[in-house]
Amino acid sequence: MRVLSGIQPSGSLHLGNYFGMMQKMIDYQEHEELFCFIANYHAQTSLSDGKALARGTLEAAANFLALGMDPDKSTFWVQSDVPEVQELAWILSNFTPMGLLERCHSYKDKITKGIAANHGLFAYPVLMSADILMFQSNKVPIGKDQKQHVEVARDIAIKFNNEYGDIFTIPEPEIDDEVATVPGLDGQKMSKSYGNTIDFFAEDKVLRKQIMRIVTAPIDVEEPKDPDVCNVYKIFRLFMTEEQDQALRQRYRAGGLAFGHVKQELFETVRDYFAPHTEKRRELLADPDAIRNILAQGAQKARHAAAKTLRKVRKKTGLIY
Repeated sequence: MRVLSGIQPSGSLHLGNYFGMMQKMIDYQEHEELFCFIANYHAQTSLSDGKALARGTLEAAANFLALGMDPDKSTFWVQSDVPEVQELAWILSNFTPMGLLERCHSYKDKITKGIAANHGLFAYPVLMSADILMFQSNKVPIGKDQKQHVEVARDIAIKFNNEYGDIFTIPEPEIDDEVATVPGLDGQKMSKSYGNTIDFFAEDKVLRKQIMRIVTAPIDVEEPKDPDVCNVYKIFRLFMTEEQDQALRQRYRAGGLAFGHVKQELFETVRDYFAPHTEKRRELLADPDAIRNILAQGAQKARHAAAKTLRKVRKKTGLIY
């Protein structure tokens, strides 16, 4: 089975990135055919600073590699190093009804949040569809907010296949309900767009400050508390075994628990969990050319796979004459 997903390099990585996608993708390389890319084309919908994008791309690659991505067990590349995806996106655009894109929630949500409207933001689902369909992906692990985009890819693929035959694999979204939406500091989905993230590779002082900003209810220390409505607990439980989870729930319900103490425990847990990966990341970033070489090899593998699909598409659509 072929599994595909990508992540944008538009800023520091946070716990939502890790538990929502990165951890799962790294685990997949042990038992599935994993295709994983850094979505720098997609990042351009919200990031126009070229230097920041280039730096963020290298950092995103270092982050993945530090967390356990193995280029010998996976196909790992940068989106813009496989230009075939842009040709496919154009071809798929001609099979994408305007109404399909107009119904996409992500575009509406970002506009509501004040992000300037542009064609790239509007056509984002078509490029994402090209990413998915180019590599004949069977499964696409995503967060709940991206489910509609995979549905768009399915709709486009079905329409294309109805016209030309079975060219594209129809992808299936995979959403882990336990971690599909990791809450941020304010309880909304953790997102750089909302400024409510916990950046796990941040310096200790910054990491602790972020965790201490998690919004909690104004409840007296001695009062019993409901863990299921607490933002601190919802994040903390991602790191816990079942036994640890039950123990913390009992502390909440017993009363006498101070949110500040739990936040301090969460800070220490996050810091210690990522400490060895943080050191590995420093080593990788000290040699950026080595990172570039890994990505170039991954792009070569990805282009080989992309060429097979694009050759069929070009032939069926008349671009080969």
